[in-house]
Amino acid sequence: MAVIETEGLSKLYGAHRGIEDVTVAVEAGEVFAFLGPNGAGKTTTIRTLLDLLHPSAGSARIFGLDSHRDSVAIRARLGNLPGDFGYGKRTSGREAIALLARLRGVASLGRAEELARRFRADLDRPLGELSRGNRQKVGLITALFHSPELLILDEPTSGLDPLMQEEFLALVREERERGCAVFLSSHELDEVERICDRVGIVRDGRLVAVERVADLLAKTVERRKVEVEFADPVELERVRAMPGVVAAEYAQPTLEGVFLTYYRGEREGEERGEG
Repeated sequence: MAVIETEGLSKLYGAHRGIEDVTVAVEAGEVFAFLGPNGAGKTTTIRTLLDLLHPSAGSARIFGLDSHRDSVAIRARLGNLPGDFGYGKRTSGREAIALLARLRGVASLGRAEELARRFRADLDRPLGELSRGNRQKVGLITALFHSPELLILDEPTSGLDPLMQEEFLALVREERERGCAVFLSSHELDEVERICDRVGIVRDGRLVAVERVADLLAKTVERRKVEVEFADPVELERVRAMPGVVAAEYAQPTLEGVFLTYYRGEREGEERGEG
């Protein structure tokens, strides 16, 4: 059974764009990313999954339970990092974690302390005094300290420095190894390429592609660039006529290149009246 399963999930805001007809499944032990520019529908999808927004049509199930009817039971088994969160400016990270521990019935805060050391997070200063990156560390701890079966993370590395980004990526790999499903939204294509099993590309509120990362990259093999260096300038036609080159460096396609190519290709197709 899929940990997350949506069927035709839609959320419309009158004339404003939301999400439309999103159908996807995420399995246990899988890291799945929603990719798309700001306003594409990534956060709306997450809020609808979490029953913070009610769908206009379609359905969403988490752990096989209805995301609306069984939302309380679902929340006890997942960890969520929203795009922004607040427990009050004067509340410390430790107080926020203690509150969540009581709500979740978690007796020991040992893992929270371990994660705080790992992320070099200050749990005793009021959240209102922390920088964006240091608040984000606390948010990650609140999502992870109870070892949930599912992580739903909205732009999880926002504000983190490169060292902490690497720590986060390592932690996600560990969560996957223990069987946790991870659903995240991101525009950080490099990190998605490194840790995700599959990606869904979201465009104008629609899920336009779902692919394994390796398969998505393989589709761009014909777009690989070859860089050739010569001691002296040569004419282009002479290069084309050469049977071989002295040296060539092949650059592997990146997920960013795939993503941008996909978006540009879709838009060009619309301009030509295709689809």
